[in-house]
Amino acid sequence: MDILRFTLSGRQAFFKKPDVNAYYYFTYGQIHKVALTGLFGAVLGYGGYNAMVMKDKKNKGGYPEFYERLKDIRISILPICRKGSFDKKVVEFNNSVGYASQEQGGNLIVKQQWLEKPKWQIYLAVDSGESKKIADALLHKRCIYLPYLGSNDHPADISDVYMISGEPEPYPAYISSMYIKQYVETDMQDEDDEWFKYEEMLPIGLDKELNMYVFEKMAFSDMKVLSCNSDSVFKIRDDHSETEEQNLNIMFF
Repeated sequence: MDILRFTLSGRQAFFKKPDVNAYYYFTYGQIHKVALTGLFGAVLGYGGYNAMVMKDKKNKGGYPEFYERLKDIRISILPICRKGSFDKKVVEFNNSVGYASQEQGGNLIVKQQWLEKPKWQIYLAVDSGESKKIADALLHKRCIYLPYLGSNDHPADISDVYMISGEPEPYPAYISSMYIKQYVETDMQDEDDEWFKYEEMLPIGLDKELNMYVFEKMAFSDMKVLSCNSDSVFKIRDDHSETEEQNLNIMFF
């Protein structure tokens, strides 16, 4: 199978969680599939949430254009970070557009949690018309809108774009990328090495009626795999990988 690989990075990133408290806006710990689909939509010039227009008032629901076109693409995400987590910091700034707050002066103090210096290796299965459009645009360094990491305060840097190939791996001894936890059993009794495991409920899609996130528990670990009930794991050779190994097993979702 043909696979597009590239490195995605930035100074900071902010992938807002919909559940917030009265003081802070929190971020997911990793880029997720919906955010990555939006980034590809920006590259190709597809409309987002603000451009949604209901053609028929009786037709409730519907996706933004970028997701309607790209929801079936298959991606894999490999974080480049120590022990599966990026550093985070809380930043505070003023929103003084006038209508941001009902307080005197119309000034709203915003506090957000940002990822610091995030970097991922992204893999895209080039097996459809839309995925071929994405591959062509990135390989030739073309984009319609500026891609960013969660919000327009955080421009995305896309580098090391190459085409590679992969083959199905039905019995992986390890999985190098993030994976859907329910499909993989890992060896938590392995005491030979100091292993790590990151887990988080992350968006993998949108609900068509309400455009709310659909979640899966995702994991990222260097533990040995005991069993894998998925046919979406592929073995690849990535000579541009920033990991210690270039022979990788990655899961598409």
